[in-house]
Amino acid sequence: MKRPAIRITLVDRLGPGGCHRGHQMGDCFDFDQDRGRLCPMALHAVFPYVDILRYGGTVPPGRSGEIRVCCPDADVANVFRIEILAEEP
Repeated sequence: MKRPAIRITLVDRLGPGGCHRGHQMGDCFDFDQDRGRLCPMALHAVFPYVDILRYGGTVPPGRSGEIRVCCPDADVANVFRIEILAEEP
């Protein structure tokens, strides 16, 4: 079984500080290809969700209708959207 591609996008910021890793709104990351570019703290926050999605599980969406995860840095609190990318035929 081929695992689906996962895209992680920075969509909001809740904290007063700037991202220590330099991420900006709209930055997108392919989970498989861009792990070295994504902040390690954010990677640890999104990993459980990605793992569930890649192996056939479901994650209930938030109020926005999207799967969103917040980075654990209290000064920044970047919010990332997690999406399963549809396979091309």
